[in-house]
Amino acid sequence: MERHTIVYGSDALAIRVAEELWTAGVAVAALDGVDGLEKVGIAGAAAIVCAGNDDAKNLEIALLARQLNPRVRVVTRMVNDVLREAVAVDDGPGAVLGVADLAAPSVVEACLRRTTHTITAAGTDFIISGTGAPRDGTLRELYGDLAPVAVVHGHDSPTPDHVVACPGRDLRVRRGDWTAMIGTVEELAARGITRTSGMAPTRARRSGVSRLLLGIRAIREDMNPIFFRALWIATGLLAGATVLLRYTYQRPGMSYVDALYFSTETIATVGYGDFSFANQPTWLRLFSIFLMFAGIATTAVVMAFVVDLLLSQRIAQNSGRRKVRNLTNHVIVVGLGSFGIRVAQDLKAAGHDVAVIEQSENNRYLATIANLGIPVIFGDATLPQTWDAAQIDEAQAVAVLTHDDMVNIETGIVLRNRLGARWSDVPVVLRIFDRNLSTAVAQRFGFNNVRSTVDLAAPWFIGAAMGLHVLSTFSVGQQSFTVGGVFVEERSELDGMRMADLSTQTRVVAISRSGVPIRLHPRRDTRLAAGDTAYIVGPYRELLETLRMGREVDLA
Repeated sequence: MERHTIVYGSDALAIRVAEELWTAGVAVAALDGVDGLEKVGIAGAAAIVCAGNDDAKNLEIALLARQLNPRVRVVTRMVNDVLREAVAVDDGPGAVLGVADLAAPSVVEACLRRTTHTITAAGTDFIISGTGAPRDGTLRELYGDLAPVAVVHGHDSPTPDHVVACPGRDLRVRRGDWTAMIGTVEELAARGITRTSGMAPTRARRSGVSRLLLGIRAIREDMNPIFFRALWIATGLLAGATVLLRYTYQRPGMSYVDALYFSTETIATVGYGDFSFANQPTWLRLFSIFLMFAGIATTAVVMAFVVDLLLSQRIAQNSGRRKVRNLTNHVIVVGLGSFGIRVAQDLKAAGHDVAVIEQSENNRYLATIANLGIPVIFGDATLPQTWDAAQIDEAQAVAVLTHDDMVNIETGIVLRNRLGARWSDVPVVLRIFDRNLSTAVAQRFGFNNVRSTVDLAAPWFIGAAMGLHVLSTFSVGQQSFTVGGVFVEERSELDGMRMADLSTQTRVVAISRSGVPIRLHPRRDTRLAAGDTAYIVGPYRELLETLRMGREVDLA
């Protein structure tokens, strides 16, 4: 086997990469481990994709593959940021990619309701802007020469939520249909469309009384409930002894202050220097014996609970809850994995308050999240009380990003019930790996922001393996789109092809050639030529087909 692509890994991403490469006409060989490299023909391979979920294995295979075949394109999946940066230096043809880095921007955009997405191609900034159609009409009537990327049919359409990828400008849309158009900053500004950053960070301060009440509530929740019973018993004992001594202590008599003072030193057994029971009636001296033993017992119990609080992890666990109580208009991130930490970092960098819900107290990213000043609530996100602690009623968005699809779906349903009337106002982004499941869940439960990390990351791995220059991935509705650059080789199928003959589900936004000014939004009769780089937006399968047409000789 020659000029084939080797794929290592057994999770959803690796399987998707292998399937899509095979569908694109690429010969694929599966690799089980480092010992099988020579058996799968690494010496004659065009590319190897190390897409397993173990950084150590991916790194070992990538290094050995590079050693056995210096010309092979090595595409490596790496979670660890330090390793990824180190491996990327002078790594040769290929790429070192992190799934979280590739998929997190789409989740952040959904959380913040960003309606514009910026990409840079051939030194030119393009903006993909989404907005509802202001009236019925064709895309050409509404947006002029802006290139349409997608249309999502609205609720008044016969096919609500259906996504039309890269439609023609003469497509007729209804008022309220979601339209995504692409153009330069100047072109969008001419149509009255400006770049937006979504929801602006807002930090409302609570009143002094509110903070005091929250502080009292925090102390109450930090302590063991039995502590308060012991404290009430100790207080009752002190009050009872004070009243009794005030009216029964003789030679001399006592004021309330004297009685309180004497009762305290008797219960604490620190006394008797100024008052004593030596000359008091027998029954009062017997009462003093009871008071001392009862005082020792209750004081010991109270102090035991205080020590337990100080030495246990309860303060650390509840400190996150206390910090969250002071937040308003924050974003809640559920799941502190490599993906969740990246989303939290991006949201924090954008100036938004963030709170994290995590079930494990031994999570490896806790130190990182603590350095960011982001509070963590330890609890089960499928339980309503956890959302009460996270101040869900004050939150502006939620991202559910655990590694378990079923947990994410269950959490989403709990959130939908908990938010009630606010469900349509609070973006809830769900991470679901399986593409078919994500579509079914979105339709069945009304989740508008379902994101598949596999859908968002797979085009980068596939494109890097095939030589496609992937620039960005983004989502419109439940459809993932890719922006990439395709180089047109001499005597390829693309050489001399008109724009009108390309796939109807892709949109060429620019054509560049060394030494020639970039051509924006080429017309239908524009022809590609060898040496051109076409910057195309569309579903990634369509881009892979276009890449095959441009590099058919290499992929044969």
